[in-house]
This record gives sequence, C-alpha cells and structure tokens, in this order.
Amino acid sequence: MAVPPTILVFDSGLGGLTVLREIVGARPDAHYVYVADDAFFPYGHHSEEQIIARVVPLIGELIQTHAPDLVVIACNTASTLVMSHLRGAYSVPFVGTVPAIKPACASSKTKRVSVLGTRGTVKREYTKRLIEDFAQGCEVTLVGSAELASLAESALSGVEVDDADIAAELAPCFVESGAARTDTVVLACTHYPLLLDRLTRLAPWPVDWIDPAPAIARRVSDLLGAPGTGSDEAGAVMIFTSGRPHTLSRALVPFFGGRVPA
Repeated sequence: MAVPPTILVFDSGLGGLTVLREIVGARPDAHYVYVADDAFFPYGHHSEEQIIARVVPLIGELIQTHAPDLVVIACNTASTLVMSHLRGAYSVPFVGTVPAIKPACASSKTKRVSVLGTRGTVKREYTKRLIEDFAQGCEVTLVGSAELASLAESALSGVEVDDADIAAELAPCFVESGAARTDTVVLACTHYPLLLDRLTRLAPWPVDWIDPAPAIARRVSDLLGAPGTGSDEAGAVMIFTSGRPHTLSRALVPFFGGRVPA
C-alpha cells in the first residue's frame, strides 16, 4: 500500500477546522497534522510585520518536524500576508485562504455583496485588489469584525455566547440601497463558518453565505493527484503552539473525519 500523503493545516486557532473538514472529505486517504497557533491568537490584534515574523519561521519548523507533502494556510489574515514569503522560502506546495470575492460577486443578483472578515483582512491591499479585479459591477461592503473569531472559538469550546454579541458583529453586513439590499456575504475568516447556523438565524434577511473551504479542498486534491486506497487509518495529529492539551475531542471528531486526533 502506498504511503498516505501528509497534509499540514495551519491556522491561528480553531477556525481552520472548517477547512480541514472539507479536505478530509475530499482526501480520506491522507494523514493530517492540524496546528493551531493559539499562543499568538488572534492574529487580527497583531501588525503585519509581527504576523510575517511569526508565521514564516514557524511554518519552517513544522515542515522540518512533520515533512508534509502539502501545507494549507487555513487563515485569511495570514494568507493575505505570508504566501509569497512561504513559497520563496520552502519547496513544499502551499494552498492559501483568501476572501472569495470573485464567486460571490459572480453569483450576486442584487449586486450588493458584503465581505465579513477580521479588521486585518478587510484593510489589506490584497483584499482591495480582489475587489478591483473581480467586483464585476457589485457594490462591496467591507466589514471588519473585532470579536467574531474569538466568539467562534468560545462557542466551540462550550462557552455560552450571547446572540446579541454575534448579531452586533454581523449587523454592518446588511445594507439596503433603495430597492436593492445585500444578498451575499463572504465569510472571510475560517472561524466564521463555525457559527454559520447562528449567523443564518440572526441575519435580518436571507443571504447566500460564501465559504471558501470547498474550493480549497478541491485545490488540495488536485495538487496531490489521484487519491490512494488509505482511509481513516492514516491518522491525525492536533497541535496547539501554546502547548495546551486539546480537550475538545468529542467536538473535534467531525472535523477529523471520525478520527480522534492524537
């Protein structure tokens, strides 16, 4: 039997689990190493220079330790800053996560699209260039949330999160302009799909929520080539950079394709 490929999935915290879930579905033959950089979470509270100085050498250490066949940066904030640095420094293939503005604007009927991300992501020149290149006549509203990623982490950890706190972060996404109003919201932080059921319930009107995770999974599978015959036996490892143990085994099982991470 062929050796299963190793996929390293990296995020500032637990948001990348939403990406991992899609990748596991596409590639159940792979071995997974999930790294949550919780010692530096949230990335949105750090400068661009600090994030680059943190992530680039850290990824190098992880590559040396785990020898992945492919690395996924499952974090919009990091991806908009470090991808060129990573590709210049390491020979491993990388897949990043960027705001899905192109498909959102292509599918919007009202031409009113909101991008919900961290404050860092929405202010990046990278994000602004995506809008310039792919808005396709849409009016795009950028919404930088200071707290939604932390609220998602808390909710997954079993902490009670008040609906009002989520609704306050979500409200600026919903814009009415004459007869037209927002019909599409880009989830530009991988933490946000953790709250998708509540976002949908708390929205003032129905919208399409655009999650880039399925597209990332397709890209990963394409880069790795045809899947092997392995399955869940390929295993999974979860690492917190703070060194704390992962105490959410039951909650994490769906993200690891039924495998309990070591």
